[in-house]
Amino acid sequence: QVTLVESGGGSVQAGGSLRLSCAGSGYNYNRMAWFRQAPEKEREGVAAIGSDGATTYADSVKGRFTISKDNAGNTLYLQMNNLKPEDTDVYYCAADFRAVQWNLLLNSHTYLYWGQGTQVTVSS
Repeated sequence: QVTLVESGGGSVQAGGSLRLSCAGSGYNYNRMAWFRQAPEKEREGVAAIGSDGATTYADSVKGRFTISKDNAGNTLYLQMNNLKPEDTDVYYCAADFRAVQWNLLLNSHTYLYWGQGTQVTVSS
């Protein structure tokens, strides 16, 4: 049974920073990613990292967010800087052992394992 547990969410003013963490119970994930979702909206891919450390980001967060993982490869991080009110969402960690095409790394339908989510609120 693979479990993912997020932490680090909270409330911050615009321009501030937060760091999200995701502790996974498994090892050797092929890919891990962060998604976010607002009520009644589609889950949006934010950033993903492959087993080789290669990363990809949504255009809306490029230059502000950084995804990384620990050396063991089972703890995922998302450093979020210069936060904006439109970044307010529930953020989810996701992981999978299967390889997919690079252009599917931010597609939520390709991930089997999910965390419970952590709320990020950015006030103006």
